[in-house]
Amino acid sequence: MTVTDMSSRKKEQPGNEISNDLHFRAGLTTDAKIISDLIMLFAKDFSINPDGSGADLFHQSVSITAEQAYLADSRYHFILAMQDDTLAGFIALRDHSHLFHMFVAPAFQGQGLATVLWQHARQYAASQGQSTSFTVNSSLNAIPVYERFGFKAKGQVVEMHGIVFLPMQFQSNN
Repeated sequence: MTVTDMSSRKKEQPGNEISNDLHFRAGLTTDAKIISDLIMLFAKDFSINPDGSGADLFHQSVSITAEQAYLADSRYHFILAMQDDTLAGFIALRDHSHLFHMFVAPAFQGQGLATVLWQHARQYAASQGQSTSFTVNSSLNAIPVYERFGFKAKGQVVEMHGIVFLPMQFQSNN
């Protein structure tokens, strides 16, 4: 099943809870296409222009080739939530402290999956000696999600390379 087929599965999900048949695993270079496809479903959410024009550098940075390079680079760690062969969502950290990507497929939104992915990422970072401070460049639509996680704005909204985002930071009290 492709990422674009997933929206029809939303109705199949019970209530607002995470499906019991999800499993979590580290990302592989062979996952680059499904990762890139999922990101591109949301490209309009952070593009300045609704048609995506002017965001060529961003599109290149989330292309299959770019995602393969990130997945192969030891500075990045991807955690994928899979339901059978379907990518439900994923999170990626850079240097154990920058939340580089987090996306949940439409069919799996509203079930707490983003929270579970964030918990997995924090556990991974703690296992690598980092657990207190994280940054993210949030799309404007995702700000409420990151605020629920405890992130706070760290500056003003930025418009760059055809996209718009808000730099945010999480500082743990631990």
